[in-house]
Order: sequence, then structure tokens, then C-alpha cells
Amino acid sequence: MAKDEVTLQKTAKFAVIDVPGVSQPKIEVAAKANKDGLQGRRAKAASGARIDDSKVQLIGGQSFVKRTANPAWIKKREETYERIYALRGEELATKKRVDIKVTMPDGNVLEVDKAGESFKAWETSPYKVAVVISQGLADAAIVARVTYDGHVADYNLAEDGMVGDDLMVDEMGAANDVNPHSVLWDMTRPLIGNVSKMEFLKFDDPDAKTTFWHSSAHMMGEAMEHLFGSRLTIGPPLEGGFYYDSYMGSDAIKEDDYKPVQQEVNKIIKKKQKFQRLVVTKEEALEIFEGNPFKEQLINNKIADGTRTTVYKCGDLIDLCRGPHVNHTGKVKAFAATRHSATNWLGDTENDSLQRMYGISFPDKKMLKAWLENQEKAKARDHRRIAMQQQLVMFHDLSPGSAFWLPYGTRIYNKLIDFIKGFYWKKGYDEIITPNIYNLDLWHQSGHALHYEDAMFSFDVEGAKWAMKPMNCPGHCLMFGNSIRSYRDLPLRLADFGVLHRNELSGALTGLTRVRRFQQDDAHIYCRDDQIEEEVLGALNFMKEVYDIFGMTYKLELSTRPEKALGEHALWDRAEAALANAMNQFAGEGGWRVNPGDGAFYGPKIDIKVMDAMARVHQCATVQLDFQLPIRFDLKYNTGSKEKGKEFERPVMVHRAMLGSVERMFAVLCEHWGGKWPFWISPRQIMIIPVHAEWKEFCESVRSKLHDLGFYAEVDTSKATFQKKVRTAQVDQYNLQLVVGQKEVENNSVNIRTRENKVEGEMKVDDFIAKCIKMRDEYQ
Repeated sequence: MAKDEVTLQKTAKFAVIDVPGVSQPKIEVAAKANKDGLQGRRAKAASGARIDDSKVQLIGGQSFVKRTANPAWIKKREETYERIYALRGEELATKKRVDIKVTMPDGNVLEVDKAGESFKAWETSPYKVAVVISQGLADAAIVARVTYDGHVADYNLAEDGMVGDDLMVDEMGAANDVNPHSVLWDMTRPLIGNVSKMEFLKFDDPDAKTTFWHSSAHMMGEAMEHLFGSRLTIGPPLEGGFYYDSYMGSDAIKEDDYKPVQQEVNKIIKKKQKFQRLVVTKEEALEIFEGNPFKEQLINNKIADGTRTTVYKCGDLIDLCRGPHVNHTGKVKAFAATRHSATNWLGDTENDSLQRMYGISFPDKKMLKAWLENQEKAKARDHRRIAMQQQLVMFHDLSPGSAFWLPYGTRIYNKLIDFIKGFYWKKGYDEIITPNIYNLDLWHQSGHALHYEDAMFSFDVEGAKWAMKPMNCPGHCLMFGNSIRSYRDLPLRLADFGVLHRNELSGALTGLTRVRRFQQDDAHIYCRDDQIEEEVLGALNFMKEVYDIFGMTYKLELSTRPEKALGEHALWDRAEAALANAMNQFAGEGGWRVNPGDGAFYGPKIDIKVMDAMARVHQCATVQLDFQLPIRFDLKYNTGSKEKGKEFERPVMVHRAMLGSVERMFAVLCEHWGGKWPFWISPRQIMIIPVHAEWKEFCESVRSKLHDLGFYAEVDTSKATFQKKVRTAQVDQYNLQLVVGQKEVENNSVNIRTRENKVEGEMKVDDFIAKCIKMRDEYQ
């Protein structure tokens, strides 16, 4: 197989979700030092200057000189748009208004509107269809998901600007596959064929949220143009909101800008500006965005000559965009500018410096109020703050992105690993240990080097290029292929807590959620085709046990064959059916959803999205099938068949992780529990407090008994008052305080208080030890 046939797709298994936040401290360097390690740079093994002046591409220039409210180019751009809009209107007038039918999810077929007029291609929109059902539904729907039987004869994808790159999304590194038959569709955009399934999505649907926040980004961009004359670049939706990057020369966004932006967006909301879609040629796009060098670069680099793309208009904002969008700006009822940061064009520090503003919006003011309250809670629960307060983790500029685990933090880290290892023993996994460094030939064989090499720490070893491993899978394939395997050996479950390194951009490093050094509860299951369903079900049950103990809920999504998938369709179909059957057994039919075309190129996957105590979504656990690595490493097992050509088969490889990276899970759990660690995993379980110094010896004997049983117990021998000792232990998050006075010494007992200052009373030492063992064993 040629190397250029494989495209590495970063999935939850191979990449950590970028949670925006405070980055690691910058390294202070002298003016003449190289720029490795600065914001946006990857760490480099070589020394010396990295930037080649000939490659520096600063294009912003004089496109922004100073803040200018409502600059003249806004009006000129709008005039150009209106002229082109009239031309497209003439094209639309030539389209044939043939009758179409729309089938709803319940099988009901609709053919006429409220007035009894037939639905027409190029005329009837999803909004008009929704009105037939109810006006309330039409008004509540954010976007439609439309599955077409086929398109009318005079519809052409290229003519409609739907062939080629989605300029905004592609630059952000997201998937860019267009399914011409099932697509998110503006509620006001005319339909172009018979619809086999029409779904109306409200704000609680993930696709609707994405659409809503994408539209909100446009509204914030419009406000920034009005107030500052910013040159907008890219403004995508995120998992929880949106941002817009803009070029402002040497100027910078400040917190003082938040209120004016919010006020301007509120004006835009009240105007109920319609979102209007327009197809434009490359030449027309360049004319519309004349003077914005960033849009011009996107157009010149991404749109082929003689082809078309799409733009959207709301108010006087016009932006390159594939859509879809909400009906009008009035759909947004509440908006807030949330924070800002500096970044660079296309994420490269050799490019122009940009200003990024983040925002959030909702269709209800109460939702914004609840969100703001959760943000305040999140600040208090931020794992970076708690880790510092509780002396769990530290970072240092001499190794950015790699945590220094302090004694108390190491206790939690090791407990998480031991927690998973306990399940491994019960569930038939074999733990293995693999090397940390490999010759780069391994990563060429696996296909990762072609697209992942920049994210690897590589170095020279005796004239050959080596690298630290960023993942375990290729090494596990070497181990599988080292022996002759029989069908009787399968399934083979190999688990590895090996240390992994990824050369993340320093500007992307965020506490423990985005790091360079980490460990995963990584395991790979090699199985036969007929074992896929059972192994996937086993992995899902494993996941349930883990997250039930954590007190977290979860949702499942099946991501199916993408357009650029490798392997035979029949194999994909069997694998997807096996995953679906396992998910039905696990969650019941309707207990999970499908993400069509969102699988990895090497196999379908189950995305497991867990919710913490603040209802935030995290993607930590994962189950993925892989057909390609067994091919690349020529893995085989003996089938036991004597029939020629059927003596050997390839195993299916299942990538699975329950925690994901231990570092990230530590951060998630820290914020989920707010630093109040449950007793079983707590690094500070018991503080023994003598009422008087003369009882110290008894306290030490109790501590020794607890210590010998693996509990974290300490004695407060300080000169502080009794009340101060109790309060300090509670603030330091000791789960239990044992108060010892003369009576307790005489009775061989302890007096128990909880972290919440609940007095549980006196208990014999042996009974207390039994209580601790029970709490630990039952994960309390």
C-alpha cells in the first residue's frame, strides 16, 4: 500500500481534547536565543535558531491601522454582495419548480403546505414544512437534517458551491467530508429534491448547538467589524461556544472591550437580521473580500479556478462559510463575551499575530444565567488551582507540558492506575511493558510518521532517526507478530501503561488536559471477526463499571465509515453491525446515536462522552476497531482450516481505553469532585488529632496500624489549638479526623469527625479499621 493512501485521523484515542484555559508559563529567553519553546512552537531536539526569515509570511500589513468604527469598506463589500446576489437570483429564476415530497421520521409523507399548495423544489424550505406540523415546531427548530432520495435534474453540487473545501472548517483541522444526500440544511433554504427523512433539530441536539454557535460567531464578528474595523479571519463553533480571530495590527483586545461587544451584539439580536446564503465564483469571492488578505489567501489557496464557494450574510457582515445557520439573529436571546487571547494566523507563530475573542450564546436568558453560575463553580473547581492548593502537582519552565507529581498527587495517580489494573486482573487482560523509544521505521510502517512526525520527539541514534513513542499500538503489533498465533489464542488482550510523549505546541499546553508526557490505560484486543461483538460489549461493560464508581453519566455514539475509509465495504458493514448489536445489548435500541461518516479511516468507533458534576462533556473512554494496522504489520493467526488459502486470517484490532490519559482523567475527576476526593482515592484520608501531647504515643500506634494496611494516616503534632487542628484538617480535605483524648486512650477507641464537620462519635480502633477497609473496597 502506498504511503500517500493513508491519512492519519486524530481521534479521541490518539489526541487529547483541547480545553481552552491558562497555558503553561512561557520560557523567558534572550533576544538572540532561538524561538523553540515559545507560544505556538514545538519543542525541538536541535539547538540554534529555528526560524528561516525567508519563510516568514506576514500578510496583514496595512489592512488594519487603527480602530475605526464602521469603516468604509463594510459598505463597499455589501454593495458588491448585492450586485452578485441579483445575478444569482436570475439563475434561480430559471430553475424548474417541480413537485416534491417530504417524509418525516415517523413515516408520514407531506406534500402540501398550509394553504394546500404543493411543495416545490427551489421554493419550499424546511421552515415551510415545519409550519404544516405546527408553528411552534417551526419557530423552535434551529436547523434541519435532510436526507434526500435524490436531487432534481437541474441541481448541480458544483454550481451550488458544495464541491471542494469548506474553507473555515478545513483550516481548523476538522473533518471535511460532504455527504450530498444527508446534510444539515438551513431552515429557510429551498429544498432541491424529494426528502426521504426530514428532522427538525432543537437546541438540545449537538448539531443544532453547533449551528447556533456558528451563527453567533458571525454575529460577534459583525460587532467587532462595527466597533473596531477588525479584519476577520476564522470564527468556528466549539464544543461549548465559539470564537472569532481577527487581525488588529499591533492593537489588542482587552477586557474593557467585552461590554461594548455585548451591547453591539444585543443590537444585532434586536434587528432580527436574516442569514442569507449566496453562491459565488472564485473571482466574485475575491472581489467581495478585497482588502482582507486573510480571506484572500484562503480563497486563492483553497478554491480552484473556475469553481464556486458559498458566503453568508447577516446585517452588513459577509463571510466565507459553508453554513448552515439559524433563520435570523433574533433566535439568539442571550450572549456574552467570555474571554480573549492572542494567537497566530493558521496556528503558526511565523504568521501574523491575531486577536481571539471567545463567546457563548443561548436561545434563553435563563440558560446563560445557569451557564455563568457554572463558570463560577468551574473556576473554583479548576484542577490547576486545586492541584496547587493541595500540593498535588507542579510545573516548571525547564520541562513545559510535563507534570511534576508531588507526593500527594502521586498517591492519586498510582491509585487510578491500580484501580484499572484491578479490573484487568478480573477481565482477562495481560499486562505488558514495551520500549519508550523506537527507530522511526516503526512509525513509517504503521503510517503514523507520514502525518504525525512533527508531533513526535525525534533524535539521532548512530546515524538513524529514532523517536519517543506517542502511542502504544505499533509496539503491541510487533509483540503480536512475534509469535505464531492460533485462533485458540484469541482474543488476546494486551494492556500497557507505558509512558508516552507528544510534542504538543507550547501555546496549546493547558494544565493536565494537554500535556507532552502522559500515560494511558491503553489496551489492544486482537480478536476474530466473530468475537468483535462480545469484546466490544465487554469493553462497554468495563467502561460502565468505571464511570459508575466515578459517579459520572455517559452517552454513546457510533461513528461509521467515512468517505475516505480504507478496507472492503463488506468488512466495514460487518464490523458496524457488530458494534451496533453490542450497543443495543448494552444500552438498548434508541440508547445511542449514529454519527454517519465520522469513523476513523481505519475502522468504525464508539465515542463515549461522559458528563461530570457540572454537566460538562468529556471524551475520555473510547472503543475503536482497526483493520489497517494488522495489514500494515502483516498480522495473522492460524484458523485451523486445512482448506488452501484459508489457513490464515488477519485479526481485528480493538483499541480501547477507559480513562484515556491518566493525567487528563486526574484533571477531570479533580474538577468533578471539586477537590473533595472520595475516601478510596483520597491522598489525605485520615488525620489523627491528640487533644493533648501526652496522647501522642497512642495516636502514633493507631497511625501505624492504618499505615500497615495501606491507608494514608497522619498525626498532627503541631502546637496549634485543638479547634485549629480540626479546621486545618478539614480545609486540607482529610476525609476523616480522629480525635483522641483520655477517654479514647482508655477505651482503645477514636472519636470520628468527617470533612464536612459531622461528628460521628466514638468507635473502637478495630471497628474503625474495618470501616476504612469497607469504604476502600466499595469505592466510597
